[in-house]
Amino acid sequence: MIRTQFFKFGACLAVAFVLQACGGGVSVGSSDDDVGDPLVGGAREDAITGRGTSIFDAFRRGPTETQVQVNRYIWSATIEVLDFLPIQSVDPFTGVIVTGFGTPPNGGRAYRATVLIRDPALDARSLNVALQTRNGPASAATVRAVEDAILTRARQLRVGDNGL
Repeated sequence: MIRTQFFKFGACLAVAFVLQACGGGVSVGSSDDDVGDPLVGGAREDAITGRGTSIFDAFRRGPTETQVQVNRYIWSATIEVLDFLPIQSVDPFTGVIVTGFGTPPNGGRAYRATVLIRDPALDARSLNVALQTRNGPASAATVRAVEDAILTRARQLRVGDNGL
């Protein structure tokens, strides 16, 4: 009887070792190799969302609406300031506006723009503008002037909304 119990215990122990070896490689403790490892700490973490995942996540309901993380004043101001350029692509979820070539009023050079609005704050760091002419990139002064015009118009729109 003792021999049978010992045999069962040994078999269970062997199965546990085999299952542990087939596992995801979760290690106890930390080392330099664990930096950025989503399995450290015993719980798997989704690399994109940063949330823990398990079999039960399939049954949980998450948010069905995606929030737009773009400042609406900068977005509207960009559309208004660059209204002489034909819009080729707009993605409000990533904050990217791509235009085709167009000539500004009373201007002789054609430009195209790619605008990235990457933050919901009404701040100069939220706006990146890339201008290109048919001969290559536009000058830094021209890009700065367009950014300033967009930010000025965005502030005007915000003040108009607040009734100040």
